[in-house]
Amino acid sequence: MTERSRAPEGTTTLLVVAKEPMPGRVKTRLCPPCTPHQAALLAAAALHDTLEAVRAMPARRRVLVLSGRPGEWLPPGFDVVPQCAGGLDERLAAAFAEAGTGPALLVGMDTPQLTPALLAPALGPDGWRECDAWFGPALDGGFWALGLADPDPALLRGVPMSTPTTGQAQLARLARKGLRVRQLPPLRDVDTAEDAVRVAAETPGSRFAATAATLPDLRPGLATLAIPGSRTPQGLDARWTTAP
Repeated sequence: MTERSRAPEGTTTLLVVAKEPMPGRVKTRLCPPCTPHQAALLAAAALHDTLEAVRAMPARRRVLVLSGRPGEWLPPGFDVVPQCAGGLDERLAAAFAEAGTGPALLVGMDTPQLTPALLAPALGPDGWRECDAWFGPALDGGFWALGLADPDPALLRGVPMSTPTTGQAQLARLARKGLRVRQLPPLRDVDTAEDAVRVAAETPGSRFAATAATLPDLRPGLATLAIPGSRTPQGLDARWTTAP
């Protein structure tokens, strides 16, 4: 393993649930104003920033639970497993089943503002002391992170997903099982163009902000929030999306 690919070791398995950044399959709620290709560029940038953040976090194992195929965009240090069939609750449950024994923490690719500091409370030496679960609420009513000291897939199966009350329902499920839950800061998922503009504002210097700044239909919002313009990183189109 090279110096660049070496990552800190820890006791928690980190799971990233993601889709291959292919036009027409990712971030479709960005269209319009974005084209499917532009939406895929933003998805690719969000995935890049997420994977790089996870690489910098202490972990026993890093797993990309992927819908689609890995490409040159995948950095070293990740095991790749395919997402199972079924609804999102089944796919998240299967991701936790993949983690095996020991604590596991799951994030998605919709929060490129993720940083190691945000998850430091959960991944530190006392992260699981007197704690059975970590919960990161999303501003749309869902959740952006879920950690389980004992990754039981049954804790997710049957929870209604992609609704304004998904987070509330998941917390209720944890509470009914008597789990001690600690909360992480709330984050905004990137689902709409407004979300993309606001998250870019929160992450100056990121690949996500740089990519958003190249998209004409997002520039008025970026200018309003005083996001500095930036060019697309070299090779982004070729390396980070799959042609339809």
